[in-house]
Amino acid sequence: MQDTRNRVPANTDAEINKKIRDETDARVRYYQQHKNDIRSRLRQLDEEWDIERAIECNASALAFTGVVLGATGDKRWLLLPAMVTAFLFQHAIQGWCPPVPILRRMGFRTASEIEQERQALKALRGDFAGISNDNADAILSAVRA
Repeated sequence: MQDTRNRVPANTDAEINKKIRDETDARVRYYQQHKNDIRSRLRQLDEEWDIERAIECNASALAFTGVVLGATGDKRWLLLPAMVTAFLFQHAIQGWCPPVPILRRMGFRTASEIEQERQALKALRGDFAGISNDNADAILSAVRA
């Protein structure tokens, strides 16, 4: 069983993980040159949905739809919430379920990936004593360690 922090990336295609990481790195490098905009980006990160939230929203909408359709129409619709809860269980255990590859391709990140960008931006801004804030690559390495 994968640890919580790495279970989604471990079950994501390496090319998609690289794309997500490269996009994060590019943003951090951008903000190294535009430090006055870091506060705004940090607010955006506070609003960003992580993949867990997207999966929960997707699953609850599908399950609710299946229950309503099963209660008001054909009982076979009750298979939908049964499948959704099975997929949620699979995701909780393995970090993978059918929506994960789609959501990752759409750019949904894990909470940990979002937090890495947040901490790198705070370091660039100078929030941490003793850490040089002029090297984005060194900061990115430090927050991923």
